Amino acid sequence: MNFDLSPLFISLKTSLIGTSITFILAIPIAYWMSMYRGKFKSIIDGILTIPLVLPPTVMGFILLMIIGKRGFLGNILQKFNITLVFRWQAAAIAAAIVSFPLMYRTTRGAFEQIDINIINAARTLGINEKDIFLKIAIPMAWPGIGAGTILALARGLGEFGATLMVAGNIPGKTQTIPTAIYFASEAGNMKVAGIWVSIIFILSLGFILLMNHWNERY
Repeated sequence: MNFDLSPLFISLKTSLIGTSITFILAIPIAYWMSMYRGKFKSIIDGILTIPLVLPPTVMGFILLMIIGKRGFLGNILQKFNITLVFRWQAAAIAAAIVSFPLMYRTTRGAFEQIDINIINAARTLGINEKDIFLKIAIPMAWPGIGAGTILALARGLGEFGATLMVAGNIPGKTQTIPTAIYFASEAGNMKVAGIWVSIIFILSLGFILLMNHWNERY
């Protein structure tokens, strides 16, 4: 039996890139939200968290409306001959969107555990907000940030609905492990589907063990 390993490499690539995007965006946003006391905090938090509760196909549809050929961003990119849909880049974006709430919520919780008196003391000493964020808040919240990153990576690896809508199932190009499982089982190829289920089960268990080890260490 010829077994194509490309879904594994595509899944790892898209989830790693998606997690990197999430990592860069979620940490400053989570810190800002942990300090924000405005009246719109609940609404903003709801918008940032909503991908966690919406069906993945809904998120896929929203992404299509944004990065699709007729979408706002997609229409602009078309002028530069750049297409995102039905490419692995779209799968990476989908992974970033669906994993963002996990990273955001976990990281925000870590920032909120920091004693605000430490932050205020740093401000009193004249330390600017950038240095407070980089040299005080992030190091103190690092255990939560690390756990959130692992959760985001695991979520991105298992993303299916949004990925299928914006990236499709093109073998060797956009086919990830979840889509490989779905279409293999639909075709009655249970042996291949079973292999992929075993692989993603082992990977997911590995992420959980890694997160537990991280939490015990810190």
